[in-house]
Amino acid sequence: MSSFLTVNEKNFPEQVLKASLPVIVEFGAVWCAPCKRLEPIMEKLGDEWGSKVRLVKIDVDESVDVTMNCQVMSVPTLILFVQGQEKQRLTGLQSRERIVEKFTLYL
Repeated sequence: MSSFLTVNEKNFPEQVLKASLPVIVEFGAVWCAPCKRLEPIMEKLGDEWGSKVRLVKIDVDESVDVTMNCQVMSVPTLILFVQGQEKQRLTGLQSRERIVEKFTLYL
């Protein structure tokens, strides 16, 4: 069972920018091998962080406008939003330790 909420251009403002919780958005694509390797790491972190954070997934091929507005140039990209503002960004396949190091401060 995925702990990711799939978001698109229509519900991005409501689910991410207006969220009361911090939101980690994974920008990825079905054809992206590093994205597939990152997903289990994020699933486990989502379980560990529980109700402190919302995990969201955006397919860059299906949500081009959101992807461009967020200036995502490669996948996977993780962006942490807090109260609608970008607080942290990681690009490329990251280790669990690196993700925890960069994001825990904001949760």
